[in-house]
Amino acid sequence: MNAWYLLPIIFICSLFLTRMLRMYALSHSLIDIPNIRSSHSIPTPRGGGVAIVLSFLLFLPILSIEGYLSWEHTFGLMGAGGGVAVLGFLDDHGHVAARWRLLGHFVAACWALYWVASLPPLVVFGVEVNIGLFAYVIAALYLVWMLNLYNFMDGIDGLASIEAVTVCLGAVLLYFVSGFQQLIWGPLLLAFAVCGFLYWNFPPARIFMGDAGSGFLGVMLAIFSLQAANALSSFFWCWLILLGVFIVDATFTLIRRLLRGDKVYEAHRSHAYQFASRRFGNHFSVTVTVGLINIFWLLPIAYLVITGFIDGVVALLIAYVPLVFVAVKYNAGGVEVR
Repeated sequence: MNAWYLLPIIFICSLFLTRMLRMYALSHSLIDIPNIRSSHSIPTPRGGGVAIVLSFLLFLPILSIEGYLSWEHTFGLMGAGGGVAVLGFLDDHGHVAARWRLLGHFVAACWALYWVASLPPLVVFGVEVNIGLFAYVIAALYLVWMLNLYNFMDGIDGLASIEAVTVCLGAVLLYFVSGFQQLIWGPLLLAFAVCGFLYWNFPPARIFMGDAGSGFLGVMLAIFSLQAANALSSFFWCWLILLGVFIVDATFTLIRRLLRGDKVYEAHRSHAYQFASRRFGNHFSVTVTVGLINIFWLLPIAYLVITGFIDGVVALLIAYVPLVFVAVKYNAGGVEVR
């Protein structure tokens, strides 16, 4: 049986689950109240990202039943994603100390590396680089950073959702043109699960994603990138390029705040996208612009990598340099002016 039928079903499931979660949040006062660190001005229900988690994980085993995804990969995605989501859910409803969250994130990363894949040898400037067992350390750090940076970047309406949808669909297109159609199903299911939530989260948002959803998306996208890299190493560079907006903004901001001696685990509003949303006076412009950057700048560069027209590292530099200039222009990591 063809698995395409799952896409509208997972979209509808996510759409209605988000509505139910919004009603639950309103009735149980799970409301994000604006404060000095917020990028929103209206009290808004939170925790809607659970709809993405449940919709995706509910239908994921069907891909294995029908032979589109190995059971090992399904166990890896469900264990790592589910664990991160539960940890985020607990943090959304109370507070989990940063050290315990970080420990949980590394446990989830190790689970994913055991079941799915580690970082394979990569081609750098035409030379294959194999770092052996150290690749597991790098891969674990990569997974943990990706799920945390996704949480950092989920600060304005629709941004994390638009990023996930455009990146996943961009990756699916690259898989098609390169003859790796067997890799499309995980990103496709995730994209449609996010689309159902996006209906409620698009500016002006009627519900926020919460840590459960943002951490889940971050670790899923990172696992997808490692999964693809083990099929063809060039895919890893493609994923890093597609995720460029989030990687550059979050990493640039973190480095500046570390150098200034800030407590990096404290909430703040100093990402480039947050400065940009305040400058434009709305979230819509920034969210849509990020989607357009992903489609019309980053995806074509990733396409040049997968077709062998350009080296992956060179393409990564070409993709990232303008993004760094944008981060500088919008003062990413700068001191917030009250």
